[in-house]
Amino acid sequence: MRIEEAIKQGKFSNNFHKALVNLIFTSNWLRDANAEIFKKYDILPQHFNALRIIKGRHPKPVSAGEIKEVLLDKASDVTRLLDKLVKQGYVKRQLCEYNRRKMDITITSEGLELLDELETPMKAFYEDLGTRITSEEAQQLSDLLDKIRT
Repeated sequence: MRIEEAIKQGKFSNNFHKALVNLIFTSNWLRDANAEIFKKYDILPQHFNALRIIKGRHPKPVSAGEIKEVLLDKASDVTRLLDKLVKQGYVKRQLCEYNRRKMDITITSEGLELLDELETPMKAFYEDLGTRITSEEAQQLSDLLDKIRT
């Protein structure tokens, strides 16, 4: 569906305005589609992102600051995200033995199992995107988005 139809707006001030509105609308659409997958596991997309970051360092610990640095949603409250993941048993938080002002965060076996379980629905989600655009178009889109941020 074209952006004009989706938001019931026929005119934009220019193509840059239209592209920005379309980017925001599509970003929210993707977030909501992902949220449907994660709802079943009682996590948010931000939790999934944090778990992937922590798994990427596994078995080494990571600090909350390091997670915040690379988290996709910079507005997220990392402490609150981690609190929920600790409560659910997906991550473990303990005082760093070298720096008592820092917390070491590691993924638990339950957290690794959750990510393994999420591989199937996430793969299906990516494959569904592959029915909408080609791999080359996805690369072109990614390159254009990188260009916007330079």
